[in-house]
Amino acid sequence: MRKSIATVSVSGSLTEKLAAIAHAGFDGVEIFENDLLTCPLSPQEVRLRAADLGVSIDLYQPFRDFEAVPADLLARNLRRAERKFEVMERLGVTQLLVCSNISPDAVDDDELAAEHLRLLGERAAEHGIRVAYEALAWGRHVNDYLHAWRIVRMADHPHLGTCLDSFHILSRGSDPGGIEAIPADRIFFLQLADAPLLAMDVLQWSRHYRCFPGQGDFDVAGLVAHVLRAGYTGPLSLEVFNDVFRQADADRTAVDAMRSLITLEESVAHRLGQAPPIPRPVIPTGFAFAELATPDTARLSELLTALGFLRTGTHPGKPVELWEQGDARILLNTGGDGPELAAIGLESPDPAGSVERAQSLLAPVLPRRRAPEEAPLDAVAAPDGTPLFFCRTAQPDHPSWTDDFGPKGPVTGDITHIDHVALTQPWHHFDEASLFYSSVLGLRRHESLELADPYGLLRSRAVTSPDGAIRVALNITHIGPQPSRPDLPYQHVALASQDIVATARRLRTLGDLLLPIPANYYDDLEARYQVEPTIRDLGLLYDRDEYGEFLHVYTVAVGRVFFEIVQRSGGYQGYGASNAPIRLAVQHAGAARHALHP
Repeated sequence: MRKSIATVSVSGSLTEKLAAIAHAGFDGVEIFENDLLTCPLSPQEVRLRAADLGVSIDLYQPFRDFEAVPADLLARNLRRAERKFEVMERLGVTQLLVCSNISPDAVDDDELAAEHLRLLGERAAEHGIRVAYEALAWGRHVNDYLHAWRIVRMADHPHLGTCLDSFHILSRGSDPGGIEAIPADRIFFLQLADAPLLAMDVLQWSRHYRCFPGQGDFDVAGLVAHVLRAGYTGPLSLEVFNDVFRQADADRTAVDAMRSLITLEESVAHRLGQAPPIPRPVIPTGFAFAELATPDTARLSELLTALGFLRTGTHPGKPVELWEQGDARILLNTGGDGPELAAIGLESPDPAGSVERAQSLLAPVLPRRRAPEEAPLDAVAAPDGTPLFFCRTAQPDHPSWTDDFGPKGPVTGDITHIDHVALTQPWHHFDEASLFYSSVLGLRRHESLELADPYGLLRSRAVTSPDGAIRVALNITHIGPQPSRPDLPYQHVALASQDIVATARRLRTLGDLLLPIPANYYDDLEARYQVEPTIRDLGLLYDRDEYGEFLHVYTVAVGRVFFEIVQRSGGYQGYGASNAPIRLAVQHAGAARHALHP
């Protein structure tokens, strides 16, 4: 289907918005009136600019507070409409969005509303323009899409139809199934937005928290399926307002928007029993490696050795070491400004298919220089810039990237594999990252959590593979200008241990390698649960959910990187989120001490 987006959904001037929208591959655009009013170009020049970019102007919006008003206001509103029709003719757009009235002057009279909208339809027809009437979720008297449709049906004019907006429908909890009863030729336009489920005023919810489909909690795909079953053939158009997009880079936002529509089309195709429009997701089966970059590998080498890792090889052409224990592999790269988590390797049953899927969803494939004898290894960039490599390790039918490091034997120990990685995202990339990992990699998004930081707030959302072999925690932090500011943003690699008590005991004997946990934590823990004294003695942290129990411990940080050692039992699904405030407080305190006494 054709894809469109409202100019209000991206930042910048109208010309910048049009360029970004066209570059992302959109077919059409909704011109938001304020964007035109602030533009130095004339409507004719905007029309030519859009045409040069290959983008049609599908809708002009919004026209507010028109229907069901006293006679004197109606006369003024009709004069206002005539001027807008003239502007639209110069823009070359033939469809006007009219929002249901929110003015205190509006009268609760459906017949009067229908009469006024019929008049508007007659005036619009003289200019070759159609009017799409939309029920705002906060409309004074009309706030439901079926109510708006009843008024349109009463008005009975061929140039008057309805506009369906997923936010206005789903935010009110309305059943979108009724859409299928609306004749297709009377559904003039479809606007799409997602949103997190929040208990707040619907107007503020709409203005500040809308997001692209797949980034929130609404069943947008289900709504679109109903619209398509009704026979709608117009564009899928995004109309999103939020505080992040108003500040974010327009090109990046437009690409994110297009990715959301491509993913939405795939979801709708599944709902309708149709072939998906893009290659199927290739879900990773585990972590191949985590790569840490640092100009000086000494401290990280010491920490890895203490954790039981062995250096099993060095790359012949790059300053990269391979450290292994069980199926956990860490690459140490001598370079960059780190220490930092520089790349992630993902086990893929079909690396070429993983790349094809990523490209279809506009993920940039990263160029990689390699010698002829090196194993092929393709990577794409995640929204925060982290390279994601698609690997097949030690498979007989595919070259293994580990062969580049020479022959090696098994390294056994307490650590068995990488349990999860935690990536701190730039604050304006959080929703983009959530959509990227779920759409490109086929991972499942979990509930977004907000956790207390001593100087602010940590927001976290996990994305996982169905079997839990891949777990990625996406974090953003909001903190004030405190002395511990240099310790952010943290990134960490969580390593699974089959005997965390033994792991922690060994680390304790080797020095101050583990994060010191306050005694007050254990006083509270023991008041809530019956736990073994070993937990306090070794500085372990504890959590449980309905599936099982979780023990974990954190190492001290090396720069911005630290390790977490975890042990899950009984099917525990979480990440010890209740203990994150403890970790953050201790890390802040340590960073503050280091800043005062480097």
